[in-house]
Amino acid sequence: MNRSGRVDVALPAVVLLLVVLAEVATGRQQVVLGLSVMAPLVAATSLSRQATVAYAATTFVVATLLGLYSQQYTAESVVAQSIRLLAVVLAGFLAVATCERRLRNEAHTARLSAEAAATRAAVRTSETLQRALLGSPPRVPGMETAARYLPGEQGAQVGGDWYDAFPLPDGRMMLVIGDVAGHDAPAAATMAQTRGMVRALAGSGHSSPAALLTALDAVLEQMGLDTLVTVAVATVDVRGDGATAPLCWSNAGHLPPVLVRADGTADLLERTPERLLGAGRASAPRTEHEVELHRGDSVLFYTDGLVERRGMTLDDGTAWLLRALSRVGQEQLDRVCDGLLGALGSRGDDDIALLAVRLPR
Repeated sequence: MNRSGRVDVALPAVVLLLVVLAEVATGRQQVVLGLSVMAPLVAATSLSRQATVAYAATTFVVATLLGLYSQQYTAESVVAQSIRLLAVVLAGFLAVATCERRLRNEAHTARLSAEAAATRAAVRTSETLQRALLGSPPRVPGMETAARYLPGEQGAQVGGDWYDAFPLPDGRMMLVIGDVAGHDAPAAATMAQTRGMVRALAGSGHSSPAALLTALDAVLEQMGLDTLVTVAVATVDVRGDGATAPLCWSNAGHLPPVLVRADGTADLLERTPERLLGAGRASAPRTEHEVELHRGDSVLFYTDGLVERRGMTLDDGTAWLLRALSRVGQEQLDRVCDGLLGALGSRGDDDIALLAVRLPR
């Protein structure tokens, strides 16, 4: 027991002892026994229920004996003395009730603290797992890159958002942003599977964005996965030292990337929407689109947590994103990503994944 604990145990006894000494010191005509009720009340603030009951009983005995010592049990004072003793008894019950209430509150607080600690530990574990599934921040040779992942306020749940960038056999780079529906372990598992399949298909010859998504449709159908997945896949060719680099992309139901020109103009790379992965048997071929990146141009790929939040429609969120990128899109990409996340103020309900690339000036 530490020093504070020993003081808590001794304090009610000291109070009771001081009352007895005061009664003796002031003489039999001065009654201070009523102060003895302080002992169980003090015990109720820090000791157990059993100790508080013991002090309440002891206080009643001491008050009775002090009344005898002070010769208060006479015909003239018996009523007043009986009221004093009744007050001591009531104070004892009050002390016990107070002690029980304190103990319940302490138990409730301890339980909440334990649950909060367990939740924090689970969240840290989940975030570590999610980041491990995402791997190291991607790097694109010949381009500036930045990537961020911010989990939503979903407790200990993991999610299905991911980004990726890797080289193709012919030297081009493939950029990927995706989102599996759900915020749980199955969503994270599907995300890891889909991310791995994208890499495998790209390495086996499906090197165009449309061809890769078409092949991915077939693989997911064969696997029988019934989870919806949105993916935007792009290739960028930075071989050589030309003033431009072609960006080719195909979009399976994902939010359109944002192109930020060197002059600060921000535009959506928006085309006719195409079906999500896993949304049924393919009824139309995947299409792909191309745009020339000039020196200083940037492209931001993102998941819906960035633009879909409480009190913000998708159109409002997209308009906010374009305005923000028009202001800060020319800063270093790390600062751009951090600035966008910081401008949101807090985590939303959904995860956020960002992948930004820039063709250096």
